[in-house]
Amino acid sequence: MADLNGFDAAAVEPSAGFEPIPAGQYQAVITESEMKATKDGLNEYLQITFQVIEEGEFKNRLLWSRLNIKHAAEKTRQFAQSDLSAICRAVDVMQPGDSRDLHDIPLVIKVECRKRSDNGEITNEIRGFSALAVQEKPVKAATAPWGRKK
Repeated sequence: MADLNGFDAAAVEPSAGFEPIPAGQYQAVITESEMKATKDGLNEYLQITFQVIEEGEFKNRLLWSRLNIKHAAEKTRQFAQSDLSAICRAVDVMQPGDSRDLHDIPLVIKVECRKRSDNGEITNEIRGFSALAVQEKPVKAATAPWGRKK
């Protein structure tokens, strides 16, 4: 149990939920990354959290990608490693020592919408990664424009 003494739900707007964002390309940064075990416990994937940083209706929205970089199936592993290579190239970190080396560097993610096979709901899927064009790159500052400290 948690002490909620002092919380007044009437004073706070309720969350609106997380409807999928429209398919398209969005400027984003990686804010979190973590290796996790698959449900069967036999393989591992890198879960990456992306935050949209461009101005507009979807600024600060979070999206996730799972890369099966440690998997028994070679094709699955190759696919994930290709995506990781695309991310590394997009943020210009060719040999990361840790997934944190990829954090807080702007890139462009290509987002698609797909229907889930288990429940029929529409969900977002990240299907591509690229570098920001030179004119889109933000000027480096002590604090990133999306509110995270470098």
